[in-house]
Amino acid sequence: MLNKAQIRYCLDEMAKMFPDAHCELNHSNPFELVIAVALSAQCTDALVNKVTKNLFQKYKTPEDYLRVPLEELQEDIRSIGLYRNKAKNIQKLCAMLIEKYNGEVPSDRDELMKLPGVGRKTANVVVSVAFGVPAIAVDTHVERVSKRLGICKWKDSVLEVEKTLMQKVPKEEWSITHHRMIFFGRYHCKAQNPQCEVCPLQHLCREGKKRLKGKRKHGE
Repeated sequence: MLNKAQIRYCLDEMAKMFPDAHCELNHSNPFELVIAVALSAQCTDALVNKVTKNLFQKYKTPEDYLRVPLEELQEDIRSIGLYRNKAKNIQKLCAMLIEKYNGEVPSDRDELMKLPGVGRKTANVVVSVAFGVPAIAVDTHVERVSKRLGICKWKDSVLEVEKTLMQKVPKEEWSITHHRMIFFGRYHCKAQNPQCEVCPLQHLCREGKKRLKGKRKHGE
């Protein structure tokens, strides 16, 4: 496991690599962000942005999503994985926003998690990006990078990864670290074919060391 100084080095190197890391889901308000993040489960941000370009022109408010039949909304997001369930959750989410929150997206994580289709990761993204509340949303990239580097244990659950990062990363850096780790995992430390040979963290990364050792062993 990495010590405090090594983790600091990793964070600083990621900052150098991706100084402009940010949420890549296109949105113009908290409501659009909630919809976009809900759609992004098991789906790329690029595809979500392609779908929401037209979706957000057609639907401006929670009421708009409830004025159309479920089948029409499903058709609007058909190209996204799990579109049937996501369409159902979006309409349920919109109904709850109207009934309990006067049509406004709550800024509290626990309240957000009461919304259909909104889990802890989605809630953390929304409070962080839309409301500026320090949070670390653990998606597949953040989890993979944390475990490969040895910041967290391989057996840790997503919640345990989040708690560990909250302990080891200064609170004022939670949100930007979340974005930088996503960029690092999405564009550099990829699930398949990570760029270990040119990685500035390779000397600290337990996974990178194993991969490079394996390649040398096989003469690659």
